[in-house]
Amino acid sequence: MSATATDASRPVRAGEELEVAKLEPWLRAALPGTSGPLHVRQFPSGFSNLTYALDLGGRELVLRRPPFGARIRSAHDMGREFRVLSALHPVYGKVPRPLAYCADETVLGAPFYVMERVRGVVPRADTLAQLAPDPAAMRRMGLALVDALAELHAFDYRAAGLADFGRPDGYVRRQVEGWTERYARAATDEIPEMDAAARWLASNLPPESGVALIHNDFKYDNLVVDPAEPSRILAVLDWEMATLGDPAMEVGGSLAYLLEPGDPPELQALVPWREGMITRAEFLERYEQASGRALASAAFHRCYGHFRLGVVAQQIYRRWRDGHSKDPRFGALLAVARACARQALAVT
Repeated sequence: MSATATDASRPVRAGEELEVAKLEPWLRAALPGTSGPLHVRQFPSGFSNLTYALDLGGRELVLRRPPFGARIRSAHDMGREFRVLSALHPVYGKVPRPLAYCADETVLGAPFYVMERVRGVVPRADTLAQLAPDPAAMRRMGLALVDALAELHAFDYRAAGLADFGRPDGYVRRQVEGWTERYARAATDEIPEMDAAARWLASNLPPESGVALIHNDFKYDNLVVDPAEPSRILAVLDWEMATLGDPAMEVGGSLAYLLEPGDPPELQALVPWREGMITRAEFLERYEQASGRALASAAFHRCYGHFRLGVVAQQIYRRWRDGHSKDPRFGALLAVARACARQALAVT
């Protein structure tokens, strides 16, 4: 495949620049032995925390910080993300190596952390178009995605020192109530289907299915894959929402990102369906085989996944509408929230 399909950085967006004069001395103190000039670019494709490509004297690094103007601090906890990467890197094998964390907001205006860069392809609309995997390779990638999720849910979080990394008791109810409250705070336009989905979820809570370390945003475009063999996962990215919780809820969240040919065009813009992609039914079947866990309430978890994705889209749209982000992609997310609401109700 062409090298252009690898995850490429671009000049930093206006309004999202880093204060290099403060960042550079901090990096040199945190990473002894580094030398040479610091160059900063940005990975432009994420919708949540901001991700930058740093070149420090030829050493490739990645910096993560919260978005400017974010008001949901719990969703952008850099210290928490750094902690889970530090616990997982020695034993899970599918996370970048974390290097340094900064809690001092006088450096960049918010906490941030730095990790090593993992070179590969992030499967998004543009990179998949360039990579052009054949249907068999696309299917292998989908099955590898499911297997990596099942592997994470089998991870011994206690042995890794993460037994206090969440509050798993009452997780299902707390997630439904929490995402419903977040939607109410972020709402800008009437979306009756979102309100109806929230009511249905609250009235149909299933029993808890167990406890696992969950990533909470496990999807194609949070992977880094080998360009020579896309089914080989080199890293899983974006651990900002990781916690201890019910793994069935994470499966529901992943299903919301797994598109099929008849899904709304607003959602196809996220990671469009390609021939060979596994279906939602195949995802569930593979997950149950690989994990040994049965999803007894698949309709609930699918509804929850679509609803939650709609809330995330609404939150980001609200940030854009209020002028806290100039990223032009965010203006289209109200339509995504509406499409997610329709998807959520369709499975009830």
